[in-house]
Amino acid sequence: MAVALPRPGPLSRARLLAGPEVGPGLVDALARATGRPVERGDRADGRPCVYVGAALPEALRGDGLVWFHSVNAGTDALLKAGPWPAGALLTRTVGRMGERIAQYVLAWVLAECQSVPEFAAQHARAEWRRLPSELAAGQTAVVHGTGRIGSAVAGLLRSCGIRTVGVVRSPREVPPGFDAVAGADEPVAARWVIAALPLTDATAGYFGADRFAAMGGATFVNVGRGATVDLVALEAALHTGAVGRAVLDVLPEEPAAPGDPCWRLPRTVITSHSAGITADDDVVTDFTACLADLMAGRLPALAVDTARGY
Repeated sequence: MAVALPRPGPLSRARLLAGPEVGPGLVDALARATGRPVERGDRADGRPCVYVGAALPEALRGDGLVWFHSVNAGTDALLKAGPWPAGALLTRTVGRMGERIAQYVLAWVLAECQSVPEFAAQHARAEWRRLPSELAAGQTAVVHGTGRIGSAVAGLLRSCGIRTVGVVRSPREVPPGFDAVAGADEPVAARWVIAALPLTDATAGYFGADRFAAMGGATFVNVGRGATVDLVALEAALHTGAVGRAVLDVLPEEPAAPGDPCWRLPRTVITSHSAGITADDDVVTDFTACLADLMAGRLPALAVDTARGY
C-alpha cells in the first residue's frame, strides 16, 4: 500500500478538529482518550491539522491536512467528492462493525432456515399450518469480499457449520474465517450469496445479470454497498427464480422513497442501512489505535489506499 505517513513531530503539534456530524459526547471521549483538545472547525489556519468526521470540508483540500479519520467504514463517498489532498493520510472506522454485520447476516440465514417470514405471514392471517425447517449446518455460503467484514461474516457462519467460500480476484491463501476460495466467475453451488464489497470503479454494478443468473436460486444478502448491485438485473433474477430471495441492507440511492420500485421487489426484505451502525466507542477505539501506530512510525491497519479506494 503506497501511503505517505505523517511524521510524529508535525502530528504531535497538529490541531485536532471534529466535523459537525461528530456529537458532543464523541468530542469529549476523543479529548479524554488522546489528552488533547478537540476543536470544532473546518480550517487549518496555517497549522497542520487532523480531522475526524464523515465529509472532508473544501477548506481542508489545500495545505494543512495531515490526516483524516473517517467515522464511517466506507470511504467511497469521501473519495468521490474530489481529488484527495496529496500527502494526507486517510483512515477509517471499523470497530465492531464486522461482528454486528456478521450477526445480521446470521439472523437472516437462520430466519430463513426456520421459515420465520412464512410463519409471520401465517400469523397475520391467523393461519395454523406446519412449515418445514432446514439445518444451516452443511450448507454453503459464498461471500464476495474477504476483508475485515467479509471475514467476520464467514467466521460466524462457519461456527454454525456452514461451509464458507470467499471470492477472490486472484489465487491466494484462504483468508481467516473461510473454508475455501473461488475466482469471481468460478461457479460455486451455494445456499446463500453474501455481498460485502466496498464500492470502487471495479465493483460498481458488479452484481449484474450474469452473476445473478449463475446463483441457482440462492438467497442474496447485500451488506456491502448498494451501487455494487444492478437492481433491474436483481428484479429479473427474482422473477425467474435465479435468485430465491434477497435481503438488502444497502441501496444505490438512499433513503428509498415510499414509491421507490425497490419496495416492490418480490421475496425481498430491505433494511435501512442498519446492519453495522457505528458506535462512538468504535470511533474512539480505532482513532486512538491509529494515532498510536502513527506516533510509533507504523502504518495503521485501518489506513485506506486512496488510489484503490479501500
